[in-house]
Amino acid sequence: MKFKVDAFRGWRHKCITLLGMSGVGKTHLSEMLRRHDWFHYSGDYRIGTRYLNEHILDLIKARAMRDPFLRDLLRRDWIAIHNNIKVTDLGPVLSFVGKLGNPELGGLPLGEFSRRQALYREAEIAAMLDVPDFVHKAQAIYNYAHLVNDVGGSLCELDEPRVIELLARHSLILYIRVPEEDEIKLIERAQADPKPLYYRPDFLRAAIKDYLSLQGLHYVAEVDPNDFTRWVFPRLFHSRVPRYEAIARPHGYTVSSEDVARVRDEQDFLQLVESAIAQTGAPAAASETQ
Repeated sequence: MKFKVDAFRGWRHKCITLLGMSGVGKTHLSEMLRRHDWFHYSGDYRIGTRYLNEHILDLIKARAMRDPFLRDLLRRDWIAIHNNIKVTDLGPVLSFVGKLGNPELGGLPLGEFSRRQALYREAEIAAMLDVPDFVHKAQAIYNYAHLVNDVGGSLCELDEPRVIELLARHSLILYIRVPEEDEIKLIERAQADPKPLYYRPDFLRAAIKDYLSLQGLHYVAEVDPNDFTRWVFPRLFHSRVPRYEAIARPHGYTVSSEDVARVRDEQDFLQLVESAIAQTGAPAAASETQ
């Protein structure tokens, strides 16, 4: 949605989608707003508890079946395995996505990695299409006045226009941009603790080809999973920036991660959004501000 400042202030039940790379402050804002009567809709939490839950459990059970003791307990239904994902700890989702590379170093073969990437993409699309339902649930069931949609950093990679169109109809999209001087810090943090990532298929194919050539390797099975993830992150980061901007320019507003870091409460956040609206000078979407 696009607004004038007065229309945004008068928006009775606000819904804001936070867009940007992991580490820019999306979850920090969401957790803060939750303390101020905002429903925190975490895309990755929805993915892990609804759309990938069975796949995650199947993976865990398959590993457990390798152990004779656990295999016997599982086959007799004497134990149950549950996915204990939390909004603040998305470990099961990350473990399922995994990293590409040598299985002896904890990596996944290309075929299995690509299969999980495709499943994650479909799950993220489904989770984002659920947002309008949760806007209603937040009010009708949980009695929250507003909703903040904390999306994954890979939203810009989905190449699924209906997702962006839906989010633009039902929420104000706020892109958190990383200033150039802070890009190195964000990249260094990500490289210090490399986490599983989602890649567009064409991006992944090109990255694998370049990495193998650079390292003098012939097969993905030779790749060190953590080294590849560290190497590819800066490339991924810079490929995503224009994609974020292509969403924010027509559909939303842009703030900097520096400004987000200074937000301490709901009033600070609302002022930040209002400043972004004022700078853009976009017209109101009066029919949507109910």
